[in-house]
Amino acid sequence: MTPTPTIFVPLFIAATAMFIWSCWKRLSLTALGRTENRLDNIGQRISDTIRYAFAQKRVLAQPSGLIHVAIFWCFLVLLIANTEFILQGLFPSISFTRLPESLSMPLFQMIDVVSLITLLAVIAATTRRIVAPPYPEARTFEAFFILFLIAVLMLASFGINAAKISTFRGSTLELAKTITPVSYQFITFIPEGMGKVVHDLSWWTHALVLLLFMNLLPLSKHFHIITAIPNVFLQRLEHPPLPEREEFKVGNSFGSNQVDGYTWKDLLDSFSCTECGRCQMACPADQTGKPLNPRGVIATIKHNLMKNGSLLKKGEPPAIPLIGEGEDSISTEAIWSCTTCGACIQACPVFIEQMPKLTPLRRHLVEMESNFPAELLNLFENMESRSNPWGIAPTERGKWATLLGDRPFETGKTEYLFYVGCAGSFDARTKQVTMAVAQLLDKAGVSWGILGKDEKCCGDSMRRLGNEYLFDSMAKENIALFKERKITKVIAQCPHCMSTLKNDYRQYGIELEVLHHSQLLLQLLQDGRLKLPEETKETATRLVYHDSCYMGRHNGIYDEPRETLALATGEEPIEMARNREGAFCCGAGGGRMWMEEFTGERINLVRTAEALEHEPDTICTACPYCLTMFIDGVKDLKADKVQVRDIAEIIAEAVFRQ
Repeated sequence: MTPTPTIFVPLFIAATAMFIWSCWKRLSLTALGRTENRLDNIGQRISDTIRYAFAQKRVLAQPSGLIHVAIFWCFLVLLIANTEFILQGLFPSISFTRLPESLSMPLFQMIDVVSLITLLAVIAATTRRIVAPPYPEARTFEAFFILFLIAVLMLASFGINAAKISTFRGSTLELAKTITPVSYQFITFIPEGMGKVVHDLSWWTHALVLLLFMNLLPLSKHFHIITAIPNVFLQRLEHPPLPEREEFKVGNSFGSNQVDGYTWKDLLDSFSCTECGRCQMACPADQTGKPLNPRGVIATIKHNLMKNGSLLKKGEPPAIPLIGEGEDSISTEAIWSCTTCGACIQACPVFIEQMPKLTPLRRHLVEMESNFPAELLNLFENMESRSNPWGIAPTERGKWATLLGDRPFETGKTEYLFYVGCAGSFDARTKQVTMAVAQLLDKAGVSWGILGKDEKCCGDSMRRLGNEYLFDSMAKENIALFKERKITKVIAQCPHCMSTLKNDYRQYGIELEVLHHSQLLLQLLQDGRLKLPEETKETATRLVYHDSCYMGRHNGIYDEPRETLALATGEEPIEMARNREGAFCCGAGGGRMWMEEFTGERINLVRTAEALEHEPDTICTACPYCLTMFIDGVKDLKADKVQVRDIAEIIAEAVFRQ
């Protein structure tokens, strides 16, 4: 069939109308979400879009990303070729050949070479998906079919060009060999006198596959080709990602148990997922056999939205619950498996916010249904009555400082509040860390004080577990006390306390200068206020450092602890395979510190085993939760000779060894 506008025009109009309708049908569902401003700081958004969407910075974080980058950039270049193809199908007189040779010849050459690169990238992607898929479920018909269609488009393009070249003779043929070197190789496959047949067959194959590909995009995961770049532009600039603050009024429905409880951006996330599996491979819950899969959570939200969308638009209740055991629902066990480590968000190339999608579900379970793991009942009661996880009397909070004398924070006299936190005040092992920090502060001449019995829990675990009402109460009491005592500078030894006071409390209108003790200790060492011995120990210690999620991914503190340890020990700490942004969680975040693990492997044992692979003498961290999880892990793995210590203890040993 000879290419003719008479046939192509109505096909193109019909295909385009179907494409627009399919896109609108899906994107209009995002309007069901709550309003949210994602158009602030336009300059930063444009800069991030260039770095992460076009330069593919996160995609290239893994070697396999090279395949995607090749396809992505080739796709952008081939948009030019496909635009010409469509215009020529609509208006045959339009062609790049009408451009000046100085433009047309390099353009044809670039398109020809890029088409070959695309074909090779598709072959590589197909091979990888067969031989080493990113996750077991990645071998889907849809994935292979889309790759097949792209390959057909490239081969059809070569067929069109080769058929044209086969009719050339003499110098024109030599010129074509230079301009389209790849297509030229295909003329050997064209039988004598069959050039026109091959051309027409290749042209219609390209046309039909192109229109089919276009209409498959909105109906598949490949819709991300359209939504991913906007999704990067609309990413959450606030870091770390904080739960929304809820006002508590009688009659309110707290949290969410249906998709329209999310924001429009949350719903756009569900259409932007590439299903690359990076979040899944980074998730400590998924990787230890729990039912939580961040990729699956986003896919479930999308499917639930599409199946309930028409009902929700009419104001009717959804037919399929968002929380439940069904195919298009998220199970309660999955919801409670999250450690809020943020690895999924860090790994996502298109800035989908997986972890924050679970907090509203926890809130609904806790505050609307009182449906939460049994072990949390005592925790909630103890927090509400005595503001600590163990229910110990508040008068016991400051007793750790008995040997140091009375150390109250005095308004106008004391520079830093040492916010000790629950673990640092009550846990026997962590109190040793508290003492080490306090003694170092005294040695350096830092002006500090504590709140003693007046200190209350920061509320981190309550918020991450979905008990927003109790967190709200704790936050307001703490902020009122801070304002009353005119506290502006805070030292925290717990990253969870640090992050909550520094970040979450901003939602309540208070700005505090909060330092983790590792940050302050580095400053004191660099300023010479803490003196280290001129020589380190004669026997070097093999020390492995573990990144706390709430110090690292949530607050970007990676270098200070390492620099501090290097100064104290005389050498850089040993790095585990998964470190810094890619560090594996200890398993205690998101309130999991207070819960049991009944499914799969224990996260802390997986991480401890990873540390023990380096045969360390000491495993070092800077978080009381991590400290506890590693101590338990070392005991369970029968590695009792390995010490687990906080960074402050190692610095104190070095400073006071003189």
